[in-house]
Amino acid sequence: MWDQFAALLPARSVTDPSHPLGCHRRRIADRLVFDKLLQVLRFGCSYEAIADSTCSATTIRNRRDEWINLGLFAQLKAIALDAYDRIVGLLLDDLAIDGCITKAPGGGEIAGRSPVDRGKQGMKRSLMVEARGIPLGRVLAGANRHDSPLLKPTLEHLDDLGPLPEDITIHLDAGYNSAATRDLLAARGLTGEIARKGVKAPVQATKRWHVERTNAWHNAFNRLQRCYERKETVVHAYFDLADAIITVRSLIRQAWTLYRWDTRPTRRP
Repeated sequence: MWDQFAALLPARSVTDPSHPLGCHRRRIADRLVFDKLLQVLRFGCSYEAIADSTCSATTIRNRRDEWINLGLFAQLKAIALDAYDRIVGLLLDDLAIDGCITKAPGGGEIAGRSPVDRGKQGMKRSLMVEARGIPLGRVLAGANRHDSPLLKPTLEHLDDLGPLPEDITIHLDAGYNSAATRDLLAARGLTGEIARKGVKAPVQATKRWHVERTNAWHNAFNRLQRCYERKETVVHAYFDLADAIITVRSLIRQAWTLYRWDTRPTRRP
């Protein structure tokens, strides 16, 4: 992932060429900052806790914002998704969408009173995945938002995927069981497999469990499970980085079964 991310980085001088004395302290290596951001994403620690003599918290934040403005995290996610589609293939016939509420103790632009956490600040993500659980798109909102109104902006991520199958089934839970949802799916030419309220899950088991598993994969990144970021752009950047990791990890596992190469591990990773 670093090799691909490094290819997206613009050319930078090791020192500042505009310095009046013609010299300056060396720029902190991008690889070091990238590793620090991965640690923040995985462990959920603060920037001050992860900073050390090699890189300060201010440098981590400044470099993070610089890369966000360049759109590098979104590009990395798109490249990983395209590689998965070329090597393994996205299964777009069956899609699943569901919401997930997490904590947001710091509040921020996309936080709201959580109905499942005594009114504390929380964040909701409406996530869409394909049949194997590869994340395709998300919508972030406050925890007090209902899943149903977030369905339309979530489905709009389909427009970024290029050619789509003629018949697409959207698997939804009982919270989407309404006439408005059916009208929305019909307007887009989609088929809805919606759970019925009051019926136990084993009786109406569908392919919705893939999105629940992907939500669990996201929550394994502690920065997303308990988010202290206040800016929406920063939260989306961390989700893009997590999506790229999930996609590449799944790509490696699927490729081990589908292909053979000289350095292929003897055991499935």
